[in-house]
Amino acid sequence: MTHLPLDALLTGYRDLPAPPKDCGIVRLLVLREPGERRLLPASVQLRPAQGAVGDRWSLSGELEADAEVTVMRADVAGLMAQDDDIARFGDNLFVDMDLSLENLPAGTQVRVGSARCEVTPLPHNGCNKFSARAGIGALKLTCLPELRDHRLRGIHLRVLEEGEVRVGDAIQVEGRPEAAPGISAAGPQPT
Repeated sequence: MTHLPLDALLTGYRDLPAPPKDCGIVRLLVLREPGERRLLPASVQLRPAQGAVGDRWSLSGELEADAEVTVMRADVAGLMAQDDDIARFGDNLFVDMDLSLENLPAGTQVRVGSARCEVTPLPHNGCNKFSARAGIGALKLTCLPELRDHRLRGIHLRVLEEGEVRVGDAIQVEGRPEAAPGISAAGPQPT
């Protein structure tokens, strides 16, 4: 497995097209089993206090409510993976959507498939496992002060209403706690 250095990742990130802000797409679903095994189902159930049903998080016994579901941008993960095996990063949802703090502040509610979730304030930081899977350059990229609020490592969601998520489903903003400049607090408006 080849890992790109920080400068190549930074250049690649700057070349990525801007992701959608209000309505994106779920590109991949991942359930982590004990150890490093990953399942790639076509659909998963999201449940309050369980997260992604079948993921090892719900089996751990010490459940952190603010970490029920992990989400990462699919294009950023693809840039870091280089071999298209983005599932190894271990996030539950890989999406095409702007996950930045400005776009999705804590308290933002999103509809993912038929589930309703809320962005939590818990940071989703890279760790030694992430560094081993993505490389030290990727870990450094996620920690750069000028990119920290882009949340390139991803975000956490809390499940508010149970529902099913399928690959290809929409992830759509339903409401933000307060409007960011140029973004409606109510999310996308019908046209």
